[in-house]
Amino acid sequence: QVQLVESGGGLVQAGGSLRLSCAASGRTFSINFIGWFRQAPGKEREFVAALNWSGGSTYYADSVKGRFGISRDGAKSAVALQMNNLKPEDTAVYYCAARMGDSYRAYPTAYNDWGQGTQVTVSS
Repeated sequence: QVQLVESGGGLVQAGGSLRLSCAASGRTFSINFIGWFRQAPGKEREFVAALNWSGGSTYYADSVKGRFGISRDGAKSAVALQMNNLKPEDTAVYYCAARMGDSYRAYPTAYNDWGQGTQVTVSS
């Protein structure tokens, strides 16, 4: 099992930036992908971005392409999500998740372990 802890959420004005971090511990050798998802009140959890843990390939939802960047956090067992030009519609609880499967997937049920989430609020 992998334990994931998100940090870095908060309140920001539209057009601003936030950097989320997802720290992984436990059986990190079993991770193939780290994904970021978000869930707004009354909506389903949706894919935001994913990173291949060893190869570095990245994947993005169309809604965040060009504004968000996912990357490994240096030598740490952590993944960062840099969010720029934030919009009110980006407001949600953001979760990171670990996938042990070999292939990239963008739906929540494909991910095995989840963090507790961090709130991001973008004011207009």
